[in-house]
Amino acid sequence: MGKDSDREKDLRKGDEVAWSSHGSETTGKVEKKITERTEAAGRTVAASEEEPQYEVRSDKSGKQAVHKPSALKKKK
Repeated sequence: MGKDSDREKDLRKGDEVAWSSHGSETTGKVEKKITERTEAAGRTVAASEEEPQYEVRSDKSGKQAVHKPSALKKKK
C-alpha cells in the first residue's frame, strides 16, 4: 500500500461510490467529507483530518449514511 492507494481514497462531493449495506451493494454520491467529530446521519461520527469519513446519500432510498473511506468504492 503506497501513496497511490491513499490518493484514490480522496473522494470529493458528487463522486459516485458504492458500499455494502446489509449484505447488498448500495450506490450513491458523496455529499461531504467529514474531518472532525460531529453529528451526521443520526449518529456521532468520530472523524479527524487524519481519519476522515464521508457522508453519502443512497441513490435508491435517498437516505444518508456515513462511511470510512475503506468502506467506499469509487465508481468509474
